[in-house]
Amino acid sequence: MTPDPRASAAPAARPDAAAGITRQRIEAAHRLIRPHVRATPVIRMDAADFGLPRAAALTLKLELCQHAGSFKTRGAFANLLMRRAPPAGVAAASGGNHGAAVAFAAMRLAVPATIFVPSVASAAKLRQIRSYGARLIVEGDRYADALAASERWIESAGAMPVHAYDQVETLLGAGTLGAELEQQAPALDTLLVAVGGGGLIGGVAAWYAGADRPGPRLIGVEPELAPTLASALAAGRPVDAEAGGIAADSLAPRRVGELMFPLARRHVERVVLVPDDAIRAAQESLWQVLRIVAEPGGAAALAALLSGAYRPGEDERVGVVICGGNTTAVDFGR
Repeated sequence: MTPDPRASAAPAARPDAAAGITRQRIEAAHRLIRPHVRATPVIRMDAADFGLPRAAALTLKLELCQHAGSFKTRGAFANLLMRRAPPAGVAAASGGNHGAAVAFAAMRLAVPATIFVPSVASAAKLRQIRSYGARLIVEGDRYADALAASERWIESAGAMPVHAYDQVETLLGAGTLGAELEQQAPALDTLLVAVGGGGLIGGVAAWYAGADRPGPRLIGVEPELAPTLASALAAGRPVDAEAGGIAADSLAPRRVGELMFPLARRHVERVVLVPDDAIRAAQESLWQVLRIVAEPGGAAALAALLSGAYRPGEDERVGVVICGGNTTAVDFGR
C-alpha cells in the first residue's frame, strides 16, 4: 500500500536533517506539487542585450511568474501536501513572499492560515496575503521579530509551522526549481541565485549535487547590507549578519538556515555582494529590456552580472533566477 504523504507531521528542522534533502526526495516532491504549481518559463538572450561587454549567453528563469509571485509557492505546497495540518491550520513568518505563498497554498487546499510579517513588508505583499484569505498579523520591524511572534502564537494555538527556509519540505520544494530548470536549460555553466535565508540555493544545490554529471557552478548573490551566507561561510557556521537594504523584505532574515548551510558549504562556489544601487539598476534593466517587473530581491541575481560583481567568460552559459515579482514599482493608474 502506498503511504499517505500527509500521514504525519514532519519533526522540527534539525541540522542533521540536511542529509534528507536529496535529488530523489526532490523528484518525489516535484511529482506531488506539480499539479499545484506553474512550470515557469525561461527566456534565452545575449548578454549584449543588457549592455554587457562579454558575449555570454544568458538564460533567465522567470520564477516571478509563479503562483503568488515567487518561488516560495513550491515550498509552501510541499509543506502542506507532505505534512498534515491540525485543525488550527498553518502559521508562517515571512518578509512577504513566503507568507503570500503559504496563504495561497492554504487557500487552494482549504487549510486555515495565519501569517506574521514585519513592518518592512511591502504593501503589494500585504495585499496579496489578505486577498488569499489568510489572517495577517504585522509584528516588529524585521523578519526575526515576525518569526518570534509566530513561534509564540504557534505554541499557544497548536498550528503547524511552515518555516520560510529552515524546514526540510521547504527546501525540497525549492529544489524543484532546479529540477525544472535542468530540463529547460541542461547545458548551463553557471547559475546565479539570490540568497536570503538560503532555502532556494540550498534546494537547488541539493538537486544538482545528486546528478550523474556535473551541474552548473552555483553563485550566491546577496545585498551588501544583508550578507547572511557570506558571513556564515566566513565564520564556518550560520551567524547573525546585517539585515537591511532595499531587499530587506525578502533577502534579509539576519542569518541563513541550519539546514541549507552544509549544502551551501559543499556546493556553492562562492557568494558575491551587490549594492542597493545595482539592484535598482537591475530592476530598471529588466523593465527596459524585457518589460518584466521584478521586486528588488527578484532582481538581485541579475544585479551581480550588470554590476560586474560576477564576470562571465566569453562563451560562458549563465543562468539567472528572477525569483520574485511582488512589488508596487509600476503604477497602472497613471
